[in-house]
Amino acid sequence: MVKKLKVGVLFGGRSGEHEVSLVSAASVMNALDKTKYDIVPLGISKAGRWLTGGEPMKSLQAQADSDEPWDPERSPVVSRDLVPSRMELVPGTERAGIPHVDVIFPVLHGPYGEDGTVQGLLELAGIPYVGAGVLGSALAMDKAAAKDIFRARSLPCTDSMLVMRWDWEKNPTNVLERVESRIGYPCFVKPANLGSSVGVSKVHEAFGLPAALDLAVRYDRRLLVEKAINAREIECSVLGNDRPIASVLGEIVPKREFYDYIAKYHDSSTDLIIPADLPAEKVVEIQEFAVQAFLALDCAGMARADFFVCRDTGQAYVNELNTIPGFTSVSMYPKLWEASGLPYAELLDRLIELALERHQDRRRMSTSHGSEI
Repeated sequence: MVKKLKVGVLFGGRSGEHEVSLVSAASVMNALDKTKYDIVPLGISKAGRWLTGGEPMKSLQAQADSDEPWDPERSPVVSRDLVPSRMELVPGTERAGIPHVDVIFPVLHGPYGEDGTVQGLLELAGIPYVGAGVLGSALAMDKAAAKDIFRARSLPCTDSMLVMRWDWEKNPTNVLERVESRIGYPCFVKPANLGSSVGVSKVHEAFGLPAALDLAVRYDRRLLVEKAINAREIECSVLGNDRPIASVLGEIVPKREFYDYIAKYHDSSTDLIIPADLPAEKVVEIQEFAVQAFLALDCAGMARADFFVCRDTGQAYVNELNTIPGFTSVSMYPKLWEASGLPYAELLDRLIELALERHQDRRRMSTSHGSEI
């Protein structure tokens, strides 16, 4: 009998996307093949406490549904003020009620989970994990940095500019003038390091810009202002490590003005069209752009590549890459792979395989050069 892998599913986190993470993680844990895996739920509260025993998902869901501050003393789980050390998660070394795992499946969206921070912890601990490493996670999370790299690789992007929080707070008039002269209206204002359209505003005229910048600075110190175009929203799922492949394309058709948080998670009228109705040559072009963008940021495992296709010119623009895309029942990443012939459970199997492959590849690196000297 083949020994089952212990898969730690990591969810919650200190992010504006905490609640989305809970829904995604519940879908992942439900779909993982119980004949292959022992599932170890690992939660992180909004305060950054690790919940590693009992039922972390129920505890965090209760916290999310309550207006009362979470009291760890009343929680039926082991909680910790500090992140686990190597000795607390590495196989065969259970301590303080924290179970060992063979691989971690992070389902953390946004900062402190999708931005390279947790990935760095897991690298230090020597634990295999699903998804991009430190560099790829950090670059993809910061939309302004990612666009700089896309442009350097000659990948098409819409016009955009970076605004720092300190600059907006100290020199608001200058910032407004620069945005109007360089980007104009309509434009989007968003935190550079967040997802799920949290903190994003579409600005049509000058009077709306200050409020949009004020909203965005609540979530990040780096803000991205980018030109809004009359575009279709196209998405492509990418899977693999050094030789990634692209899925069929899908199109998002929100009934709201743009694909905001409500349209993504609370508006059932949003249409997801799979496959997207595009000419065959445009599909191939976007799939190639998706793979190029994935490699440009040194991603691994998975990413969802989001594109704008201008209705007037047909030009495709790379918008962003999400290295831990949504995994809810209505999320595009798994739906696109299902339409490509890879069902949800098999997709999860493949992601775990890729995590273990990448971990083994990294272990090949030498940590000593004495013999060479």
